[in-house]
Amino acid sequence: MSNTEFPDDELRREQEFIDGLYARVDVLRGEAEASVGDALAQGDKPMQARLERDILVAERSGLLAALNAVDGSLCFGRIDLADGASHHIGRIGLRKDDAEHTPVLVDWRAAVARPFYLATGHTPMGLRRRRHIATEGRTVTALHDEILDLGDATRTGHEDHNGDAVLLAALNSARTGRMGDIVRTIQADQDRIIRAPHRGVLVVEGGPGTGKTAVALHRAAYLLYEHRELLARRAVLIVGPNPAFLGYIGEVLPSLGETGVLLATVGELFPGVKATAADTPEAAAVKGGAAMADVLAAVVRDRQALPDPVIAIEHDREVLMLDDGLVSVARERTRAAKLPHNAAREHFEGHILNTLTELYAERVGTDPYDGGSLLDAADITQIRDELAENPEVWDAIDRLWPRITPQRLVADFLAEPEGYLSDEDAAAIRRPVTRAWTVADVPLLDEAAELLGEDDRPARSRAEQERETQIAYAQGVLDVSYASRTYEFDDKEDEESEVLSAHDIIDAERFAERQEEGDHRSAAERAAADRTWAFGHIIVDEAQELSPMAWRLLMRRCPTRSMTLVGDPAQTAEAAGVGSWAKILAPYVEDRYEHTRLGVNYRTPSEIMDLAAAVVRAEDPGFRPPSSVRSTGVRPWVRRADDDLPGAVAKAVAELAPAEGRLAVIAPRRLHRAVAARLDGVTAGAEPDLTRAVVLLDPRQSKGLEFDSVLVVEPGEYGTSDLYVALTRATQRLGVLYTGEPPAALAGQPG
Repeated sequence: MSNTEFPDDELRREQEFIDGLYARVDVLRGEAEASVGDALAQGDKPMQARLERDILVAERSGLLAALNAVDGSLCFGRIDLADGASHHIGRIGLRKDDAEHTPVLVDWRAAVARPFYLATGHTPMGLRRRRHIATEGRTVTALHDEILDLGDATRTGHEDHNGDAVLLAALNSARTGRMGDIVRTIQADQDRIIRAPHRGVLVVEGGPGTGKTAVALHRAAYLLYEHRELLARRAVLIVGPNPAFLGYIGEVLPSLGETGVLLATVGELFPGVKATAADTPEAAAVKGGAAMADVLAAVVRDRQALPDPVIAIEHDREVLMLDDGLVSVARERTRAAKLPHNAAREHFEGHILNTLTELYAERVGTDPYDGGSLLDAADITQIRDELAENPEVWDAIDRLWPRITPQRLVADFLAEPEGYLSDEDAAAIRRPVTRAWTVADVPLLDEAAELLGEDDRPARSRAEQERETQIAYAQGVLDVSYASRTYEFDDKEDEESEVLSAHDIIDAERFAERQEEGDHRSAAERAAADRTWAFGHIIVDEAQELSPMAWRLLMRRCPTRSMTLVGDPAQTAEAAGVGSWAKILAPYVEDRYEHTRLGVNYRTPSEIMDLAAAVVRAEDPGFRPPSSVRSTGVRPWVRRADDDLPGAVAKAVAELAPAEGRLAVIAPRRLHRAVAARLDGVTAGAEPDLTRAVVLLDPRQSKGLEFDSVLVVEPGEYGTSDLYVALTRATQRLGVLYTGEPPAALAGQPG
């Protein structure tokens, strides 16, 4: 832009600063791209060089991802201090390419940036002025200055007497189908939560629209900045209620320069399993109950069988009888080790082999005259070794103490749950072995994995074979290196003695170890593949919806109990949801957790919030909703539809559709096909595309999401919690259609 295009010098100076930032970013991007390209173009290299190349590619690729994610909205503010200094605030920190690496853009998470969010005229925190910089792409479009030191007479012409103008502009902007970050508009109460210490459990409770999800995501970004070494190594896990929600929030952390966080639903937290089927509410409640831990433990114990009545094993023309008394002793001795089932099998094998050895030795090695033993220790060892090669012995052990996978154990249990549950509960969860997994199955699989453990002997054997192969290969590399060096200095014995070779500084075994260490996946990628991974911090959204069994899974993933839980008990809808912070946390941390509440609704206009609150108050007269910060002057409407409900939906969509932005139709799942058939470009499916202009959802799918306009269909078919959620998704306009009788709180509303 030329100077003549700027209405004043303030805009011109900010644009020149922004241009300089992006010039620096472009240089960094070019360097990173060149580094990655050069490294990949090198092709095959010796193992150590290949290792170094892979590390470089991973580092530079991560830098590229961060730079690309924040491109277009890099800097959003400036603070002018009373001492004359100024700092520009942005999504990431940048330094000059000088000897001192002088800071040029301050990361929003840095301590020096905190007054940008907390300073007020009453408590200016050393600031004279706070400037909000509005941009479109790389172009500065507006400045909003707040004067914090009223004694400072300097004025720029961009003073904003409405201190909430930037916030209100963000709240009124059209939605895109993806959550945006709130880094420009973080409020003081939100900032305190974002920057709270990361140790221990922090509970953030808030009603619809209070920004609890955004706060949790920005907290993740802050913790990664403040505790980079620890959390980059251990990773941060963010758990959301469904895949659509994770897609909705998926761009927030990358926009803040963080790309190494694992986002998952509970149904994705057992490696190798993806939950695709749905449970009935009754089945989900039974599977999610805390009693299932004891039920699965009983199922595992029942797999540790006794003979019925005996198992006959033929060995060297002798028949050895394993009866329930002998096996019971071996079983109890094995259980006394208190190891998981599969890990304990090695002990059971040893006890059975010893028992059979004693039986056989007594049969063939007893002196017929004095009853003494004719066998010495070497004979006994030989008998045991021979029994260990008898297939019938291993067939018996497999029947008595089988190796079991979590998938097999849970599938078999769900196919025949009788005997472990009441008839009613067993009927609720019974299903064929071939049925796909559900979200409620995943905590059961995790519990089963804990109870079963792993017999790692086959894996250890394979690893040892691979290690021997690596050592042999490494020795060959070193031998070639040594031969080349000997040839080079063949006539220079004195020079040879002064030159170190690979043989002088590393042996084949250590050289092989270096290659084994070459796993260059990010911590999040490795964590996703490892059920036993211990995360540095876990954030759970819609935490009130998780079942007791899901909480057992998550607590295993975070033994340090460094967690942030966000949710709203008033929105509990899942049949297995706990809905109480005390009940959730008492088994793990008792009352040692921090609880805070967000009470300001930034999303939902007061006109809509009043209607939604009336629905809850019909059941709970003392219910207090969050306070809305704005009013649009547009009241929601409630109408009875004619016999053609899908047609009425299509007409209402045309009426409510915003000029720009997104509209959601929230309807019972049974209506989705009929409604989708009347709406252009709308499909009925489990994975809605939230970036479309119109999207069709059921109430559970809409949790945590927001849209410019919302149409709620057949509210009488929802529970109170689901209806409360559906009614509070809109930022501008809300309509309600029904055919039967609406809930009492909606009756009499304007149509």
